[in-house]
Amino acid sequence: MLNRRTILKSGVCASALLAAGRVLGNGAALAAGADHLKLTDAEWHQRLTDDQYAVLRQEATERPFTSPLLHEERTGVFTCAGCDLALFSSKTKFDSGTGWPSFWAPLDNAVSTKEDNSFGMTRTAVACRRCDGHLGHVFDDGPKPTGLRYCMNGVALKFVAAAA
Repeated sequence: MLNRRTILKSGVCASALLAAGRVLGNGAALAAGADHLKLTDAEWHQRLTDDQYAVLRQEATERPFTSPLLHEERTGVFTCAGCDLALFSSKTKFDSGTGWPSFWAPLDNAVSTKEDNSFGMTRTAVACRRCDGHLGHVFDDGPKPTGLRYCMNGVALKFVAAAA
């Protein structure tokens, strides 16, 4: 939920965060003030593109260097493509050289993490807190101040530019 603390801590224009919170009007079955979005598989298929569905619902990974959001440099907020929850401030985005949009911190209460042991390695998967959509992974090789690199699939995100 967007609140004054989130808006102030994010370092992003308040109008961009508030706009991101209003974007949810795309047919979601989320009541005002609801904390979690659950849809049927058919509803997810209807709401998402094939690529978004593969990443958000089946934990696929998009090909590196294919997302237009990789080079997004405007001020604003990156939201979940599945439920429009504000996830990352543009103030925390950096070029990691990996081919995926990367951030050194999410917004407060925006994401959840879990251990991922796929592909014979242990990683930390990152998901949207509201809809449980798979976003990417977090690694401990990022820049200061957190030292973290939230390596996100661009197809799992939308960008909402701050009002000029």
